[in-house]
This record gives sequence, C-alpha cells and structure tokens, in this order.
Amino acid sequence: MSNKAGDQNIVYAKIHPSVGIARVGNSTAEDGFYIGPQVAEPAPKPPGFYRDKTGALKREVAEFRIYGYDAAGKVVRELNMEDGVEIAWIVELANQKAGWYNFELAMDIPEASTAPASTRRNASVVERRTLRILPGPRTIETPETHGAGYRFGGGTCFGIEVPLGELRTDSMGRLQVFGGHGKSASADGKVPTTFANNDGWYDDTSDGPVTARVTLDGRELEVAPAWVVVAPPNYGPQQKSVRTMYALMTDLAIQAGQLPTPQKPSFRDDILPMLKAMCDLQWMNAGFAAGFGYGMPQHFVAPDYLHKLSQPGETYAELRRTVANAFRNPDDGDVSLKPWPWVYGDDMDIPMPESPRAMNAVTPTQLALLERWANGDFVSDYDPASAPPRSLDEVPIQEQPAMLDRAALEFCLADAFHPGCEMTWPVRHATMYMEPYRWRHRQPGYEEPDYGKTLTVREALSYDGPLFAQFPGSITRWMAIPWQTDTASCRSGYDKQYDPYLPTFWPARVPNQVLSEENYRKVMNTDLGRDVRLAAFHVRSDWDRTLGAGPDHQLLMMVEHFDRQGIVEVRDGIPNDPDFPPVMQVEDRGGNDLSREERLMTDSGMRRLHIIGTPKD
Repeated sequence: MSNKAGDQNIVYAKIHPSVGIARVGNSTAEDGFYIGPQVAEPAPKPPGFYRDKTGALKREVAEFRIYGYDAAGKVVRELNMEDGVEIAWIVELANQKAGWYNFELAMDIPEASTAPASTRRNASVVERRTLRILPGPRTIETPETHGAGYRFGGGTCFGIEVPLGELRTDSMGRLQVFGGHGKSASADGKVPTTFANNDGWYDDTSDGPVTARVTLDGRELEVAPAWVVVAPPNYGPQQKSVRTMYALMTDLAIQAGQLPTPQKPSFRDDILPMLKAMCDLQWMNAGFAAGFGYGMPQHFVAPDYLHKLSQPGETYAELRRTVANAFRNPDDGDVSLKPWPWVYGDDMDIPMPESPRAMNAVTPTQLALLERWANGDFVSDYDPASAPPRSLDEVPIQEQPAMLDRAALEFCLADAFHPGCEMTWPVRHATMYMEPYRWRHRQPGYEEPDYGKTLTVREALSYDGPLFAQFPGSITRWMAIPWQTDTASCRSGYDKQYDPYLPTFWPARVPNQVLSEENYRKVMNTDLGRDVRLAAFHVRSDWDRTLGAGPDHQLLMMVEHFDRQGIVEVRDGIPNDPDFPPVMQVEDRGGNDLSREERLMTDSGMRRLHIIGTPKD
C-alpha cells in the first residue's frame, strides 16, 4: 500500500508532456541518446554533447511522466512505479507517409481552395496498407526495462522492414520513447528529386498515442492520454522560433475558449521571448545577425536597450511603439517582405506571390500582447538578476506538468507550414484537441475511410475527417518523405536581388549561415589583430556546404550523411568586449574535415555566402 500523503485525494491522472517530441539520430552507441528539453529555458549542453564518440548524432528521447490530480484539478504528486502504484505504459508508433497524399500546400489557407486536389503518393500501388509502417502497440510495465521485446520492429513499407524505435523505462518507471535512426531509403533505387513527395521512398520518423493504465492502492485511475512525435534532428538545440508551436497552440486554445484571454502581458514571459528569439537567430542566419545580432541596432538583449524596453510609462513609449509596429499584422493585408519576423509563410513561392500569407506572422494573441505592451499596459517584471529554472527539479511539483507540456513545444516550429519540421498545418485546428495542448485519440482499431485518388480541401476540413481525433501515424503523414529532402531544400534568400539571406524558412531548426569553428578560433585568438578577428566574427558560412553542388545530389547527400551537418552549440565568448559577445554559438561538424578549397577560403578570412541549390519545388 502507498503511504504517500494526499494519495487518497487523487481521483485521476494525466500523462505529461501532452505532446512529447523525440528525434531521430544515427548513433548506435549504448549512450547515444539524451532526454529532450523539460524546461522552457534549459541550460546549454557542453560542446560535443549531441554526438557520440564517433561523431554520429545522438537520438533525442521523449520522456513521459504521470501526475495525480485531486478533484479540484490540483496536482498532488508524480506517480511512479513503486509500492501501491502499478503503471502499464502503452505506445503505438506508426509511419503512414508513403500511403498518404502529396503535400502541395497547406489545405486550410484560401489559396488552397483554387489549387488542384492532392493526389496520392505511390498512386500505382493498389494495396495501400503495404505502404503503412504499422508495427503495432508495445506495453512496458516495470522500471529499468528495455530490450528486444520493446522495439517497434516488424512494420514494413514496400515489403521492407522499417524499425521505428523502442521503449524504455528509467529507475522510477518513467517512460522513454526512442525514435528511429534516421534511416531513409528508396525501394526501387531511385534518387530523390523533390522536397516533399518522393515515390518509392520511406523513412523512420513516426508518431502515435501514449496511454497508461494506472492503479493506485487498488483503485484504477482515469488517465488523460498523450502523444509522441518522432521528428528530424534539431540542428539548433538552443534556438527557438519567433512563433513557437507552444505559442501557436496557446493562441488556438484561447481562440477556442479553452484558455482565458490574457489581460495584461508580462514583459519577461510574453514580450521578451519574441525579441530574444530574433536576436538568437543571429547564429543561424546572416540576415538576422546583421539586423538583431550583437552590437547591431536592434540587439534587443543588450542591457541598456533591454532596460528601456522593459520600462512602463511615457519615457520610452515611442520606442515600444516603433518595435511593436515593426511586427507583421496579417489584418493589414501587407504583402511586403520587410515586417518582422523575416520568415517565409505558408503561401511562399518563387517569385513571391502578393499574398499576406506568403510571409509568417506571430499569433493574434502575441500581436494583442505587443499592442498592450506598446501602450504601457503590461507587467514590468524583468529582473536581470533572476534566472529561470534550468531543470525540472527546480520547478515546484504543481507547475511541473505545465512546464513539461510547454518545454516540448517551445522547441518545435510554427514557421512556414510548407510542410514544416516536426508537424504541420492540421495542428492549428481546434477539432484535433480534447483540451489545450492535448490531441483527441481515435478508438483503437479505427479504420479511416478511403478518401479516394485525391484529397480535396472539403474532405480534408470536413467534420470527423482527418482533422478530428488522431491515430498512429496520422500526424507525421502530412510531412515530407523522406524528411531529409525537405530539410535540405528549405533555405533562405531565394530572391538575391532583394536579399541574399532573407527571408528564411526554419532557421531555428535548420540553420542557413553559421559561425564556423575556424572563424570562432580566430575570434578567440587575441594574438591576431582586432580587424582580423572582427572580420572572422562577421563572416557566416553556409551550413549546407557539406552537401555539394546540384539539387538532386544535395538531396541524396542529406539522406546518406545527415549527421555531417553542423550542430550549432553554445561556446564561451569574450567577456566585457564591445565587439564580441560573452557567449557565442558555433557550428560543430563532428570532426568532418573541410575540403582543401573550403579551408583556403575560410582561412583567408574573406569567405562570404554563396547559397547553392534551388528553391523548394
């Protein structure tokens, strides 16, 4: 029997995070993994953390916990596998990409109504079930457990077995979901040719429901289920988008009446994150570095600037107003590339269409909070001496579930749904949710209707259609196949006459231009002249320079060698220097050697950007 205080008050339980994120990686080492973010501002990892000893990328693991709630909805405690508590975790991963429909455009934007209907991927395959990787559910119910019986093997695509990952538990019985190893291949030996829809191809990303049976002192509790999404690697683990997936889902819940409308923004929690995200993207995109980087006019996190922005009253009212007005507001119908953030939108194309959806914007809730901040109606709560919790242990138990939900989604993108990095446009529909941040689940055994050879907008948005309750593989099926082709294709600065670096697609996850190891060493070498060091600091190298030349070749190289791409990691900078920041972010390529020509270019200190390849199809 449990002797924990308050257990008699527990009447139901919930799994957190409500949406967990795992990521593929090609490390096969025993310790070649790490637990994904569990707080909104995690401490930076040491250099080399995201690779194993061979340079392979570690897998990011989604860890799930169960919390007991009382009748008033208050968290009582975390429930672990211990005396008086029995837990059986059930997870089902699936990949249904090859049997779904081609991605052409987000189907919920006005432009989709006049676009052709989406046709099937691998349309010539009659037995559609053979295109779905369905290994079935796995159950795990003892602590410190892993092994062959908990692996998601047995699922096939084109008759080829495609393992999707495995389950483990830690010593407390918390669930750990591992995704695949980033294995993508063609069943017929054809090379990939497009960013999203490559027939004959499969990959080992996946998604599916996470449920649990919990018995507390002989009482079986109702348990709110969760979901896990296995996504591509995170090449910018310390970065956040200006509009995160958490911000999008928060706005969705507010618009649907599931969360209260915020009345007064917190500068620290609501305004600063948007400004800081644009500054942090200096390490991922050369245009953001010039606009918001260290020492630049809009370096919002400079102490003096930040102090002014955080002050209420009339003294800096016009400063607040000019910053707030610089953000794109879709209600204005503005089709210019210039408002913030400088990120492509769902209707992006080459040449850029005259559409307000060709560029991204922060959420309506964020825009409303910016307006109130500009008017001086905000909580001036910024304290430069305060520090956010860096681990979940620093968070009070009552706040841990919400923090887990937030942390997982803060590091997912809500940038251009074209289609996206972790998930795409269906997640902005309230019909998918049972409560904020938690998706509805279909009943096990549900068979989705056959939508036919094409999927129309009307079918996609219909009641009880694909945007209602979800089932294994129904989240990631909308994404690119294989994932590497989209990651290699979505870049920045397609219109060189406008800007060679801006706008950009997904810089927080997929870097565009980075501070290389070679130039970082120059910056840190105080024996060099300041002009040489300054030149090195302001040079940004193409992140995708390892992929070679020619679009088809680049796609294949990303499939075969996605681990060679740099991870942008935090390094020490120069303290108390007007030209160099005290903390920098630098590309780690895991020991992959530069070509002789590239080394000569970087050593000269004169390397500049050359964006190779073509825009997304």
